[in-house]
Amino acid sequence: MTGATGNGTGPGLGAFTLRNVPLLSRVGADRADELRTDVDAAVAGWGDALLLKVDRRNQVLISGGQVVLGSAAKHSPTPDEHAVFLGRMPDGRHVWAVRGALDGPEDPHAESEVLDLRRAGAIFDDVSAQLVATATALLNWHDSARFSAADGSPTKSHKAGWARVDPVSGREEFPRMDPAVICLIHDGHDRAVLARQTVWPERLFSLIAGFVEAGESFESCVAREVAEEIGLSVSHVTYLGSQPWPFPRSLMVGFHAIGDPEQEFVFSDGEIAEAGWFTRAEVQEALADGDWNSESESRLLLPGSISIAREIIESWAFAD
Repeated sequence: MTGATGNGTGPGLGAFTLRNVPLLSRVGADRADELRTDVDAAVAGWGDALLLKVDRRNQVLISGGQVVLGSAAKHSPTPDEHAVFLGRMPDGRHVWAVRGALDGPEDPHAESEVLDLRRAGAIFDDVSAQLVATATALLNWHDSARFSAADGSPTKSHKAGWARVDPVSGREEFPRMDPAVICLIHDGHDRAVLARQTVWPERLFSLIAGFVEAGESFESCVAREVAEEIGLSVSHVTYLGSQPWPFPRSLMVGFHAIGDPEQEFVFSDGEIAEAGWFTRAEVQEALADGDWNSESESRLLLPGSISIAREIIESWAFAD
């Protein structure tokens, strides 16, 4: 595991960076976090605020590449206890989100469809991507955090939806995020490892990923997960970027690392069914064929564009 906890990738070792910001990491609105503690100011903007509705299946209404936002005031005179404050739009209006049935667009002639973040992330503009990713993460957390993790007491939404509080003790709890690493292993030249999980259909391949354990750094997690899942030792673990993954509450932290193609694969933890070294040309061809949802007969199908895995793979495949 030489270099597994720090050394950056140097010249000749396949250094590359992400070509684009991962789709769910885009920023298009002001999160206005100061209004979470000045709730009166946040509520004061409700009259002309916009409202994002997310249904129980985490679906939203989309029209023209944008999420459909309705009038907050038409929904209710003031924010109800389950509304969450998402921030300010570029025009200054506040925007909130609630869990509820989806309404049609205000323009009855506008074409619209109901999609979730996984299927709509690639067509969203920056504002929509940020709002839906944030709303999905927050609302999912509220759904599972109705009672205190400390003593089981019922909790109430607090700080415009960015905390929950025990009204008796005053103890606050905040939205939980579970960090996970995702890593492209390559030989420093023209080959990279792609793997298929046991629960995936044939031909579906992606990168090695796993959750960070207590007391563990991201880099150490990369080395451990790669060793556990495919039996390789890696070096030169290098950070690339990150992306929220609110399914239900993860943060994906992307890396690349050097592996040895002569080392034998060992699938010791049962999560990986098969893995292989693929050339840059093979990966480029698979990327051109589309993604997991395509009708391609390619022997290699890769993740869709909403995943940071896709951005990492593309960035390596087309690195200068």
